[in-house]
Amino acid sequence: MAGCCNGGCELDALRERQRGTLRIVLAINAVMFLVVVAAAIHAGSASLMSDSLDNLGDALTYGLSLYVVARGARAKARVALFKGALIGLAALGVAAQIGYKLLHPAVPLFETMGVFSLLSLAANGACLYLLWRHRMDDVNMSSVWECSRNDIAGNIAVFVAAFGVWATNSAWPDLLVAAGLLLVLLRSSWRVISSARAELRTVGG
Repeated sequence: MAGCCNGGCELDALRERQRGTLRIVLAINAVMFLVVVAAAIHAGSASLMSDSLDNLGDALTYGLSLYVVARGARAKARVALFKGALIGLAALGVAAQIGYKLLHPAVPLFETMGVFSLLSLAANGACLYLLWRHRMDDVNMSSVWECSRNDIAGNIAVFVAAFGVWATNSAWPDLLVAAGLLLVLLRSSWRVISSARAELRTVGG
């Protein structure tokens, strides 16, 4: 089988598995963005809104990752660099939400926050499970894994915020968790960008 020389068939099979996984997680995150952003607006929650922006960023990230699956290391590193910038952009969106809520304080609906944070946790848990086997494939899939892992922490944090809002009858737990998610996104952006830049130096990009 000439077409399978030098591991060609194994590489093709790996890329096909990556494409299949990315299509599924892309669809999950696109749907969850629409669902959670509507819930965040209804609840008036900054932390839940940051969660929805994270879903949007992930959907874009997965779409870019799907595009670059069959390309070379340099292209993958450049796309990873762009994905790091997208995560940073999502962080700016969270910061804007926090600023708006500070200027227009209101107690969010903790029931909506709790229900949809758990729904997001289930969806992102499924994504994390699907991406687990690809987390060390290359810089492209590694950056995807980084995004998905952040989602789990974010969902748990929003649920904790919902409990805090219920316990204190104030918006501060929501804002504090949103601020924490902002720091997580900034850290993730830095890690992805740093990894991509290191890869570009290695491949001469």
